[in-house]
Amino acid sequence: MKTTAIIGLGYVGLPLSLQFARSGVRVIGLDIDEAKVSALNEGRSYIHYISHETVAEQISSGSLTASTDFARIAEVEGIIICVPTPLNANRDPDISYILKTGEAIAPHLKKGHLVVLESTTYPGTTDEDLRAVLEAGSGLRAGIDFHLAFSPEREDPANPQSRVADIPKVVGGMTPACLEKATALYSHAIKTLVPVSSCKAAEATKLLENIFRSVNIALVNELKVVYGAMGIDIWEVIAAAKTKPFGFMPFYPGPGLGGHCIPIDPFYLTWKAREYGQSTRFIELAGEVNSAMPERVVQRTAEALNSHRKPVNGSRILLLGMAYKANVDDDRESPSYVLMEKLLGRGAHVEYHDPYVPEIKHTRQHSHLAGKRSVTWDQATIAAFDAVLIATAHASVNYTELAAWAQLIIDTRNALKDIPCKKTKVWPA
Repeated sequence: MKTTAIIGLGYVGLPLSLQFARSGVRVIGLDIDEAKVSALNEGRSYIHYISHETVAEQISSGSLTASTDFARIAEVEGIIICVPTPLNANRDPDISYILKTGEAIAPHLKKGHLVVLESTTYPGTTDEDLRAVLEAGSGLRAGIDFHLAFSPEREDPANPQSRVADIPKVVGGMTPACLEKATALYSHAIKTLVPVSSCKAAEATKLLENIFRSVNIALVNELKVVYGAMGIDIWEVIAAAKTKPFGFMPFYPGPGLGGHCIPIDPFYLTWKAREYGQSTRFIELAGEVNSAMPERVVQRTAEALNSHRKPVNGSRILLLGMAYKANVDDDRESPSYVLMEKLLGRGAHVEYHDPYVPEIKHTRQHSHLAGKRSVTWDQATIAAFDAVLIATAHASVNYTELAAWAQLIIDTRNALKDIPCKKTKVWPA
């Protein structure tokens, strides 16, 4: 396939679009966000770890173009959907973005088209929910008139060792012919393909990957509390354990889960399992442990302030890092928001510093925080806070300066493990 549409130009869709374009495939990137479309067509990137030069090269060559016009689907042979799949207010799966995208695609669907869903979701979404929308809006039949497949995204933001072309790609088709068509598409851009028997098997594969991480993070978060009570440094224990060359994989504790995958995806399976009368106690317990971590951190912050004869109420606290992960500008589902809300609820005056999140944007859960800006990084500013809470350990932050300037530091990321702090009191959390 030499012309492909990729719908959703975010943290998954844009890197995928660039990889296809580099591989000789003409890509039409579709998004409802006019600002993103304009930026790309002007050769500008809106994701900090993707350079303007990388985007401009593909735009200027004509390999990549961006549009808000879904009628351009008529120009392509393959259509890849990379849209969000959040949880709703009741913590149930919200596949409305997938279904609305399907509705937008359907009027332009032609015989022979291939539609691939990459958004993480529960088994059955592709060949049941999305299929129904596409067939209803087009009058065509999946598996007969057009091809339908699922291939889960495996994007690792800001990891220089993680290149789209090198990450094996799982692909499942609704029929053998659908699978053949999908593998032919991805073979243009991805080195290793991993075909599976069905769309459901591919959907389940992605959920397993993220549930594996959620459960193991919950384990080390729980051990962090247990070992802490025993006076044992969990970070030292993990460092020692990972020297074992087999049977162990290191995971690290933190102030809670963030991002668009780990805090959300396990509950897609939990929700779907109920339809089959199955319980997912292990997954739900991991969710409870991870969700409890922000309160644990706030409690440790209160204890640290008390050691300085200060209550949380009225204290000035700097939250270091709003992004959910180090070295990215993605703040979706970040535990930093929960920490900020809890500290504000206790009467603290809370500001934040994050070189990648200069201003808090409007979010569904924390709309009242929109417009709050990152404070400047200088000695006078940092020293004026009663405590600094490290929630995200960005590599660009000068932790030597932090240790010299701050009155008190609560470190949830072991960011100061190699930094001498002669005057500053550091509390692990």
